[in-house]
Amino acid sequence: PFRVEHPAGGYKKLFETVEELSSPVTAHVTGWIPTWLRGSLLRCGPGLFEVGAEPFYHLFDGQALLHKFDFKEGHVTYHRRFVRTDAYVRAMTEKRIVITEFGTYAYPDPCKNIFSRFFSYFKGVEVTDNALVNVYPVGEDYYACTETNFITKINPDTLETIKQVDLCKYVSVNGATAHPHIENDGTVYNIGNCFGKNFSLAYNIIRIPPLQADKEDPMNKSEVVVQFPCSDRFKPSYVHSFGLTSSYIVFVETPVKINLLKFLSSWSLWGANYMDCFESNETMGVWLHVAEKKKGRLLNIKYRTSAFNLFHHINTYEDNGFLIVDLCTWKGFEFVYNYLYLANLRANWDEVKRQAEKAPQPEARRYVLPLNIDKADTGKNLVPLPFATATATLRSDETIWLEPEVIFSGPRHAFEFPQINYKKYAGKPYTYTYGLGLNHFVPDRLCKLNVKTKETWVWQEPDSYPSEPIFVSHPDALEEDDGVVLSIVISPGTGPKPAYLLILNAKDMSEVARAEVEVNIPVTFHGLFKRA
Repeated sequence: PFRVEHPAGGYKKLFETVEELSSPVTAHVTGWIPTWLRGSLLRCGPGLFEVGAEPFYHLFDGQALLHKFDFKEGHVTYHRRFVRTDAYVRAMTEKRIVITEFGTYAYPDPCKNIFSRFFSYFKGVEVTDNALVNVYPVGEDYYACTETNFITKINPDTLETIKQVDLCKYVSVNGATAHPHIENDGTVYNIGNCFGKNFSLAYNIIRIPPLQADKEDPMNKSEVVVQFPCSDRFKPSYVHSFGLTSSYIVFVETPVKINLLKFLSSWSLWGANYMDCFESNETMGVWLHVAEKKKGRLLNIKYRTSAFNLFHHINTYEDNGFLIVDLCTWKGFEFVYNYLYLANLRANWDEVKRQAEKAPQPEARRYVLPLNIDKADTGKNLVPLPFATATATLRSDETIWLEPEVIFSGPRHAFEFPQINYKKYAGKPYTYTYGLGLNHFVPDRLCKLNVKTKETWVWQEPDSYPSEPIFVSHPDALEEDDGVVLSIVISPGTGPKPAYLLILNAKDMSEVARAEVEVNIPVTFHGLFKRA
């Protein structure tokens, strides 16, 4: 599966502006939609890549578009609406980019005179609320989010925007990831940077309880459960996701750092954006931290390993005094997001390949973290052999050096955007994960991986560009992989219909059905299936 090329450049359609729909459109189904599949696939991504003549520059800058595929009695409809964030509404009103995005600086209002512009320099940075990354439930509500302190409440049926919510008003964090963990009772856990004790930086784990009988908004009851220390008191690491089991929280601190002095100094004086505030610590490697979930107690064990970027945890579970931590890593300390500018992603295939050759290389890995440490074992590998090929060596400075077991590796072929049978297997021993295969950063296949045997199953078609696969379990499932996998695919060159929703049998990744639509669908990052 590694030989596929994309000289026609159809992937460029993933980064093209589209219009929202005024009402849902009917999709044309081939194959048979399982009768038990009832509900909505909700996904987020950028849908507006320029405002008038002003372009957005980075993959994470385009304005948030919320997508929904509805499944009912074997019929499928598709709907999409732009999220009415401040960033979007103000851009539409002023016909220019008003709020600075991840990789695009918003110039000051050209209509203001130099005097009023000078004073607006001292207002500080207006943080974006462009909720283009994910959508998740809190109690009975649904929120679209990015990684700042702003999340946006949306109506999952109509896709209308309800209101902007500022997390800072509820809990002590400067932002939160787009990858909360949601337990089966509805409890939400997330992590965000914060200011800890005596001016130094830290990371807070926040917990939002499930909806109670009083029907009060659970957000009002959010609390910090544990604080992880920062390796550098002035420079927090970029955090995109974390690991959770029934008893433990795992936080992986990578060498991609946010330079807060750059972040807090008035950007408008030097035309900066978020990307300008990242730097790499070339010597720290990676630090892993573990806390007890219920007591909110930090384990005083210093896990260390060599440098990688991390965006997505696959799964985490406990096994006889060890934590198994499965990750989608990118080797090295250079920030992978440096390669995700739209100019790179829209380049011709040969240029796309040339860029990806220089980038950090992807690898899915399993780390094994021993929880019970005996100083007498200094110099020894603490992971018993039959268990895993990963090692954990206690060093004389009392740090534990980790080496991973590789669970997937292909040159410039990433197993990314991992999903599992989350409801039944999150935080527990599991066998299968489903991922989006990136070929030199171009998403061109869907992949199922057996994390125990490393066996893979692949769905791939020429000039077809899928999205993150979402696993939906069969209601009467007996096995972990009883169910289907859903993905939005664009196939710009291959027929009259530019995009479709693909349904695969999760057992062998064979096609069950597809539901084609008459419109292009740009890239989406994350989402969920909401059962009817």
